[in-house]
Amino acid sequence: MTDLLLIDTNQDRSSSLSEQLASQGMQVKEAAELGNLALGQFDCLLLDRAAAPEDLYSVTEQLPVVVIADDGNIADAVGAMHRGAKDYLQRPIELDELMAAIERACAYPPNTASVSAAGMELIGSSENTQTLRKRIEKVGPSDSPVLILGQSGTGKELVARALHAASRRARAPMITLNCATVPENLIETELFGVEPFGTTQTGGKGLVEAAHGGTLFLDEIAELSPSAQAKLIHVVQGENRKVGSARSSPVDVRIIAATHRDLQALTESGDFRSDLFYRLNVLTFQLSPLKNRHEDILEIGEWLLNQACLRLDKSNLTLGDSAKETMLSYHWPGNVRELGNAIERAVILSDDDTEITPSLLAIEADPISEFVSSTTEPDTEQTSLEDYFVRFVQEHQDQLTETELAEKLGISRKSLWERRQRLNIPRKKTRKRGPRIDTGANH
Repeated sequence: MTDLLLIDTNQDRSSSLSEQLASQGMQVKEAAELGNLALGQFDCLLLDRAAAPEDLYSVTEQLPVVVIADDGNIADAVGAMHRGAKDYLQRPIELDELMAAIERACAYPPNTASVSAAGMELIGSSENTQTLRKRIEKVGPSDSPVLILGQSGTGKELVARALHAASRRARAPMITLNCATVPENLIETELFGVEPFGTTQTGGKGLVEAAHGGTLFLDEIAELSPSAQAKLIHVVQGENRKVGSARSSPVDVRIIAATHRDLQALTESGDFRSDLFYRLNVLTFQLSPLKNRHEDILEIGEWLLNQACLRLDKSNLTLGDSAKETMLSYHWPGNVRELGNAIERAVILSDDDTEITPSLLAIEADPISEFVSSTTEPDTEQTSLEDYFVRFVQEHQDQLTETELAEKLGISRKSLWERRQRLNIPRKKTRKRGPRIDTGANH
């Protein structure tokens, strides 16, 4: 059911129109003026021209508006449309004409952005999260492209949705595509659409067209094929060319792209187009991994626990002190996504009215932190666990094999390799094997 707000200074006329609209299945609220009404609760506003505020844009940016005038003229209609009105009708109006105008105005689902923005609050009180909130508020209203960088599970799509909700496009659709999930031979058709060929093949809209007026979020942008990258440059510039078409069509889309890979390095190596990179890299968000947002871990964990209990119909579950200690000492390689999975697993396995334990979370304190605490004196200049890891590997990789390094650090060879990649510590291809040393890790 569509919720309409009808503003008309003529009460009798307003009541009559309200009855007609109600007969068409509309929910209508009548008022003589806008006043302090909360406009976000309505899908569309039918506004009498005589009651329109001077700053019409302050209204049209909140919800779709159809202006209805007694003595309309072209200049007034153009002015209203320039200030954001979806349509401009002159009395007398046929009901079918008005219903068509309402349908056009509500083509983009109203209120969705408001609801989503309320449910998308970024949890956490760390300085990183507070800075992120402020940047979203500043960057959101812009139409400039945004590039979001960060490890898997850090919330790149959540940030993209928050940016969309904070933008003037919030009532238009946000279309999402994970570029890594679409085969290379289909990605261009999926994104840009396909032109009809002859009488046997029908054309199709792509996601770019579907996002017209709104936002297109391209996750894992680094996986996009070179030819698709070339076409995407034109979309950033406001044009879209369908597969098989000889001409481009104008399109109004804001591009938000994300990746967990080093896009700058890929650009320098020629694996990603530099011209596309520089067009996307207008506004950049670098999301911190969860282990660098220590203050947020328990806050996010408590929020996820409440959500999981509601979803799984569990009651009175709490995080025990030992579970909290383990959560704070764990390194969370999968970031918030891994934290959510651990909490959900614990809720499923728990009985009502119990405390969640580390065994239910199925995580353990980082063995590296235990190794550091047992082999080193407290050092106020040691800024992080990663600093120790980098220093240890660089100091001992000439004397120890990869297997021995991993054993000394208390991790697997696979974990050692992954951390080398993440922290950019390349393994030397050739080295002279020196004598084995005793680092004291076993004492």
